[in-house]
Amino acid sequence: MTAPGPRPDHQSAPRGLVRSMGVPTLIFFGLAYMVPMTVFTTYGIVNEVTGGFLASAYIITLAAMLFTACSYAFLGRRVRTAGSAYAYAREGLGGGAGFLTGWTVMIDYILLPMLNYLLIGLYLSERFPQIPAWVFSMVALVLVTALNVIGITVVKSANVVLVVLQIVFFLVFFVFASRAFDPDTGPLDPFLRSDFSLPAVVAGSAVLCLSFLGFDAISTMAEEAKRPTRSIPIAVILTTVIGGFFFVTISWFAHMASPDVVTGSGADVAALSMLGRLGGEVLTALFLAAYVTGALGSALASQASVARILFAMGRDGVLPTKVFGSLSERFRTPVGAILVVAVVSISAVFADVDFVASIVSFGALTAFSVVNVSVVSVFLVREKRRDVGAILAYGVIPSIGFLLTVWLWTSLAPHTVLLGIGWIALGMVYLLWTTRAFRRPVPRMHLE
Repeated sequence: MTAPGPRPDHQSAPRGLVRSMGVPTLIFFGLAYMVPMTVFTTYGIVNEVTGGFLASAYIITLAAMLFTACSYAFLGRRVRTAGSAYAYAREGLGGGAGFLTGWTVMIDYILLPMLNYLLIGLYLSERFPQIPAWVFSMVALVLVTALNVIGITVVKSANVVLVVLQIVFFLVFFVFASRAFDPDTGPLDPFLRSDFSLPAVVAGSAVLCLSFLGFDAISTMAEEAKRPTRSIPIAVILTTVIGGFFFVTISWFAHMASPDVVTGSGADVAALSMLGRLGGEVLTALFLAAYVTGALGSALASQASVARILFAMGRDGVLPTKVFGSLSERFRTPVGAILVVAVVSISAVFADVDFVASIVSFGALTAFSVVNVSVVSVFLVREKRRDVGAILAYGVIPSIGFLLTVWLWTSLAPHTVLLGIGWIALGMVYLLWTTRAFRRPVPRMHLE
């Protein structure tokens, strides 16, 4: 039987959500979630892993993400409910696969606030060494948690302000970097030199996948987008291209101006050292202002999002209702879920940037792989489309995307893969227990 097509765009969204987001708003939302300045987050780490080929690593990651973004676009034209990879996997592979995909994506949602707190602490401590990094991390955590408990209405213009502030910094950075180009560095050196190692560059590319989570986040806005079957696919593709352009361009300028990167114990804040050499106090101060503002905004949005996901799951009985499924009578916010996320984020005091970034990339790559497979399942297997155009669009493109994401997935550090597989195994055990070995329906996860 042919699966039903997408519902008409004029149909009102479930639960009364307002369709107010057009393509430009969705792109700014995706870029704000992506945080373009994240290129500086992994600048030292990935340069160390790749031997100074950050730009090449971003090109490989961008190629893989473009194919996967096409798969998101194909399914975005069909699935109008929010939930991103979870909703797409449920549509293409069934409830069990959808639940495990959502479970895997949860590790990204839970760890993203922690990563923001960790980086805020590291960068501010480097600037003010007399104060330990954990103090800045905890201040940021308490501030963001308090704002989320009280209840913050995030207006769409906030995303525009955050993105524009970062773009202004990039323009200033380009000016300083272009004045400091190393005369001994050729224009192709950031991409290819005699010491190029493909396995090392791919290992770095695998870590960089967390930089592209913005296009996945866009698909969670399907119930608040104008004409979602058109605007979501367009925004997904454009956000991936725009974000990738920023990442590659910035890493190229950085290498041309400062080919020698701090490694070892200083790799986490190597970007700060590079910016200090290029622009001194002025560029460093502007960077910290833009970066910390963006990280706080990202932490606020990501902690609010994951708290509401946990609340929805608690309300529906997927998680303990007493802890996760209740709202504060005073603030009407999911305080229990917010505090659980905050407790998890406290481990930012002890965490390592490389480790957390790799775990987030594991979750992202797993979800991306499943989405690529879901396209083949929906359009070629279930709907039995066999014309040349369908085979190219729904067979070749997602297959290439799947192979590229699996290639990156297997290039992650072994301990990262083992921990990620352990998380998936825990989700499988939980699913078996919840469904009583599939004698009960698979619970729905609301990942809006």
